[in-house]
Amino acid sequence: MSAVQPGRIAAAFERCRGQGRAALVGYLTGFDPDHERGLASLIAACEAGVDVLELGVPFSDPTADGPEIQSAMVRALAAGATLEGVLALASAVRSRFAELPIVLFSYANPLLRACSRDAAGARGFCQRLRDLGVDALLVVDLPPEQASILRAPARAANLDWIGLCAPTSPPARLDKIVEAASGFVYAVSLTGVTGSALDANSHSLRSQLEDLRGRTQLPIAVGFGVREPSQVRALAPQVDGVVVGSALVKAGRSGPDPLASLVADLRAATSKG
Repeated sequence: MSAVQPGRIAAAFERCRGQGRAALVGYLTGFDPDHERGLASLIAACEAGVDVLELGVPFSDPTADGPEIQSAMVRALAAGATLEGVLALASAVRSRFAELPIVLFSYANPLLRACSRDAAGARGFCQRLRDLGVDALLVVDLPPEQASILRAPARAANLDWIGLCAPTSPPARLDKIVEAASGFVYAVSLTGVTGSALDANSHSLRSQLEDLRGRTQLPIAVGFGVREPSQVRALAPQVDGVVVGSALVKAGRSGPDPLASLVADLRAATSKG
């Protein structure tokens, strides 16, 4: 399989590295609570300092997502969210932020349905994602043994494929995940769902991240349970990026200004110094 050419994701991590800090990777659910306010939240978060945007595709049966993101998906679906609508949001974000990496965060079902409807199949669909300004796919419920159905056409379209590594993944499985990944590797910090309580200073998490660093040269971003600047400050020296999702979704419910304020505080905590 040919390597994906370096793009916006690699450039973002390199830029943050040069600034002596970890990248702030921010997740928001598309269309939460509707198209107009959802777009306002995305723009506010990006303007406030998110280095990599994870744009969530609402789905009726989310995997590993906690109550905050589940509720966001219920609101978004009630507002008429579709995959095509989320892709329109991605295009709108791209038109305003030329260099910001956009990771489409989804589940296998919506993507495979879209591939089946595309006249050019999975490869044509992935190429359309790239043309719209998407930089990578993160598919949370597609294990590496079956991932080639989307991973191969994504790589052919020069989309990065983000690998998810859990604390319970055995060594052989970790090697398989990181070997197939590009862009960055997402280190799931705990067993449980997004938004759970996280001890950012735990020995087990430190050991997990050290072990993962020994398996890949890709940037490592850690997420699940990261809500506060103090957690980001503790994690930043250990990784290349820190992922915050549920806390941003919660702040976004109060409007773009509280969301932007939280993003600014989190970004200020990303210094490795």
